[in-house]
This record gives sequence, C-alpha cells and structure tokens, in this order.
Amino acid sequence: MRLIAGVDEAGKGPVVGPMCVACVAVEEGILPKLEELGLRDSKRISRQRREKLALEIRAISSWYILRVEAYQIDELRKVMTMNDIVLRAHAKVIDELAPDVVFVDASDVDAGRFGRRLAELLECRPRIISEHRADAKYPIVSAASIIAKVARDEALQDIERSIGRVVGSGYPSDQRTRAFLEEALQAQNEEEMRVIRHSWKTAEEITRRLHP
Repeated sequence: MRLIAGVDEAGKGPVVGPMCVACVAVEEGILPKLEELGLRDSKRISRQRREKLALEIRAISSWYILRVEAYQIDELRKVMTMNDIVLRAHAKVIDELAPDVVFVDASDVDAGRFGRRLAELLECRPRIISEHRADAKYPIVSAASIIAKVARDEALQDIERSIGRVVGSGYPSDQRTRAFLEEALQAQNEEEMRVIRHSWKTAEEITRRLHP
C-alpha cells in the first residue's frame, strides 16, 4: 500500500519559542480512520481536544517532528528568508518518512511554487500536493497540524519550566509575551535570550528602546 503523508508547521510567526514542523504518514488503507477522528485545523480546536487527538493520531501513524529553535531561526535568517527555513524543515521531515504521496500546507503565496521548490530539496521522490489551507481540506494535513501544535505547546511549557517565567503564547499580540520580552530583554539573561527571536521586529523595537 502507498504511504500517504501530510506536513504542517506551528510557530512560524511567534517572537518567542521554536517552530515545530510535523510529518504524519499512514498507509492508504488507514486514511478512513483519520477521517473518523473528525480532524481539522489545530488552531480551531481546544488544547485539551488537540492533546487527545494527538494520542490517537500517533497510535495509527508514523510521525516525525522537527523543532527549529528561536536562536537557530535568527542564525538562519541571516542567510535566507523564513519561507526558505520552512521549506527546508518540510524537506527534512518528509525525507525522514519517505512517503509515496505528501500533502503540504503551502506557506508561499504561490502554492505551486512552494511544491516545486520543496521537490528540489527532497532526497525521496513523492508526489507532492501543495495547496493553501490544506490543513482544513485534508485529514492527513490536519493530523500533522495537530501534532505540530501539540509539540509547540509542549515546547513553550518546557521553556516556562526551565526559566521559571510565564512566556504566554509567544505571539507579539499576547500581553503576557510582551511582558516577558520587556523583562527578558532588559535583564539580558542568556537562557531567556536564547528563546527569543531577536530578528523579529517586535524584539528589535523593544531592544532599541531599552538599550539605545
């Protein structure tokens, strides 16, 4: 049976924490079981529901998660765009599972171009279906979306336990995240600084104000 995979990311845009990219793969005959779970985009379901679904997805699939840490994103952005980073992360997780067909949620405005560029980076040679909002169209991509989001949630929990401070969702619009950024960028603690994406405009503006 053909191996069918889906890929999605969580955490491309936040100023704090890693981006998590997940690939979930199942044999073609297992796809109906995914559909029975009633999967949809991970951002539209509760955290408790995501965590329950993640356990069920992992039980019937092969999966691989790549975490790209904040400090790694800052280093990579010196030589490439964020879309390039996303593409390379997609290629890494796909090559780990080597599916026959892979559905991806395109992060490029041109979904076809995203698929073509991804194909150039892969060592394996699956058929690629690259579409916008694929996480809402295909259960296999919804599964990857859920696995990626749960991994991102766990990463933020790990950060908060490690530094002993609330970081919130990691998005600039979150007041808890902004409060963390203000305190961390003022104190310049090395452990806290590593979880911040300093190349983000929000972090740059706060740093300029605190350390003119």
